[in-house]
Amino acid sequence: MGIQVVFTAPRTVQLQEYPDPPLQPGEVRVRTLYSGISAGTELTQYRGTNPYLEKRWDPERRLFVPGQAGLEYPLRGIGYEQVGQVVEVGSQVRRLEVGQVVWGSWGHRSSAVLSEEVTAPRRLRGESWDPRIGIFARIGAIALNMVHDAEVRLGDTVAVFGLGVVGILAAQLARLNGAEVVAVDGIKQRLELARKLGLQTIDFRQENPAEAIKALTHNRGADASLEATGSYTALHEAIRATAYNSKVVVGGFFQGEGTGLRLGEEFHHNRIQLICSQTSGVHPGLDHRWDRLRLEQTVMRLAVEEKLELRALVSHVFPALEAARAYELLDQQPAEAVQVMLDFQEVA
Repeated sequence: MGIQVVFTAPRTVQLQEYPDPPLQPGEVRVRTLYSGISAGTELTQYRGTNPYLEKRWDPERRLFVPGQAGLEYPLRGIGYEQVGQVVEVGSQVRRLEVGQVVWGSWGHRSSAVLSEEVTAPRRLRGESWDPRIGIFARIGAIALNMVHDAEVRLGDTVAVFGLGVVGILAAQLARLNGAEVVAVDGIKQRLELARKLGLQTIDFRQENPAEAIKALTHNRGADASLEATGSYTALHEAIRATAYNSKVVVGGFFQGEGTGLRLGEEFHHNRIQLICSQTSGVHPGLDHRWDRLRLEQTVMRLAVEEKLELRALVSHVFPALEAARAYELLDQQPAEAVQVMLDFQEVA
């Protein structure tokens, strides 16, 4: 039997057993090493604010429809940032061996049975790496997707609002793309981390970000702004900080009504484009060449080549059996955490 994290009600976490399925010829069994918690999507499920808990998503019309929930408690299969070790291979598997480390998205659970087709392209490669970096593949792909959506060019000034995991990864990736990056947050620990990674920072508690960014760019504003907070106030400030006829890429998962947005001001007068960057798709000009797997592989390659710093983002590692404490920390003391991980290695 395996162990998985389950939300039985808002802010209620339990560990439940599940049966280990038999292995088919083209499958591998993976034992989870680490699992990363998303401070965006997962917290909306934990808190009970996710729109799927109130409405149903109609895939044909691509509309949320009131009157019937698409999700209900207990919620299983939570989590999309996992890394594990292959412990068993099916008789027809040729591209994977026992002992190899792979990343993927199989939820906060102690093991998973996965197809070779899905798993083989997600093997961690390189001469020197820490297996913990594997949990950043999907969240890193989300950040890289934002940079692609922003169409960052060499010499651009890019403002990144929010220095959680997605924001600080996007800031590093934009810099690798040749941009001058200005990172905005109000949490001391995150600003310090950004500075250690060589990023220029603005503390919004001490100065107005839009005015500071305009001053840094001779009143032009950022060529692109990346919003990674899910805060309407931050989104409004990103709009204010952006140059005329330029783009704000929105990666945050917003909840509720848009209090704090004043769209008749800079948004209207500066012809600002708002672009949603979301993990289910890529930039429409790239979708014939790029997909989620290529984004993930790119992030992992950059990490193994030590061009992208991931390990410094890990602020807390909880034993998987203490998952409830991990979610409570992210919910009640978000300023204390960046990337929170669950360690499954002691789970039998």
